[in-house]
Amino acid sequence: QVQLVESGGGLVQAGGSLRLSCAASERTFSRYVMGWFRQAPGKEREFVAHIRSTASRAYYADSVRDRFTISRDNARNTLYLQMNSLKPEDTAVYYCAAGTAAATTDTLYDYWGQGTQVTVSS
Repeated sequence: QVQLVESGGGLVQAGGSLRLSCAASERTFSRYVMGWFRQAPGKEREFVAHIRSTASRAYYADSVRDRFTISRDNARNTLYLQMNSLKPEDTAVYYCAAGTAAATTDTLYDYWGQGTQVTVSS
């Protein structure tokens, strides 16, 4: 069982930046595809980005491409999401997830963190 703990959320003005982290409990972290999802109030959870186990490939939702960067440090069992040029519509609870498929569908991920709130003010 992989335990995931997100951190780094907060309140930021539009145009600002935040860096989210997701610490994993398992040394097998490096075997998993890792993803970031988000859920805004009243909306369904949506895909943000994922990165393969070797960090060789990353994939982004159109809404965040060129603004967000997903990365991972397998030696530290940690996943990151660098968010730049933030917009009010990026406001959501952000979740990290671990799975075995490089998927954009949340149901294909096996393990989830508790989420961290990101609020972008206009």
